[in-house]
Amino acid sequence: MKRLSMLFLTSIMLLGILAGCSSKSSSDSKTLTIGVDDSFAPMGFRDKDNNLVGFDIDYAKAAAKKMGYKVDIQPIEWKAKESELNSGRIDLIWNGYTITDERKKKVDFSKPYLKNAQVVATLAKTDLSSLNDLKGKIVGLQAQSSAADALDASPVKATLKSTSEYANNVMALNDLKSGRTDAVIIDEVVIDYYMAKDPDTFKVLDESLSPEEYGVGVKKGNEKLLNKLQKALDSMNEDGTAKKISNKWFGEDKVLK
Repeated sequence: MKRLSMLFLTSIMLLGILAGCSSKSSSDSKTLTIGVDDSFAPMGFRDKDNNLVGFDIDYAKAAAKKMGYKVDIQPIEWKAKESELNSGRIDLIWNGYTITDERKKKVDFSKPYLKNAQVVATLAKTDLSSLNDLKGKIVGLQAQSSAADALDASPVKATLKSTSEYANNVMALNDLKSGRTDAVIIDEVVIDYYMAKDPDTFKVLDESLSPEEYGVGVKKGNEKLLNKLQKALDSMNEDGTAKKISNKWFGEDKVLK
């Protein structure tokens, strides 16, 4: 009898635990977990108080609100972004995520929302002025980024002395300033931000490596979430929300319609 009572109590406790898990899962389904690179200014980065801020942060929060979701902004290792998405640890990749044919094989994308280009940044005091001037030079870039893809596709790569890969753009620019590299391949929107903050430090070569567009990455096959997201983004274009956010971060309306 005592053994039967213990089994009964154990069963009740197990059911309670399962019910609690079920309730948590239901609650979590109304939260969008968004993976970002937290050193990618002005799209997503840490301010002086260590808060996550940026265009994509505001853009994502506004879209989630329209979708009826709470939002959890989750800094991730950028080179593992697709693994984070496919494992279910995040719901969206949203932080200056360039749309490429190779990435389309791994994730589904929203419509493009911002134009960008991969450019070459050097120190303002150097005499480098064209892509040809990179011959025999050391070039830095963020690992597993569209900067790496752009350089791989360019004949310039074969002329370089070497390339140095970094976890983020901040580290790459710091090595450029210290003289450990001669140039950095970087997103135009990113270097524009740093040049505005410190106009006498960097310059950008006139020739860019490749034009590109940013989109939001959704797990392959999750059409329900993708359609709901796109509906929210379209609505933000129509009601002026996207324009307001763009003006805040860029001083103009750069969002694609």
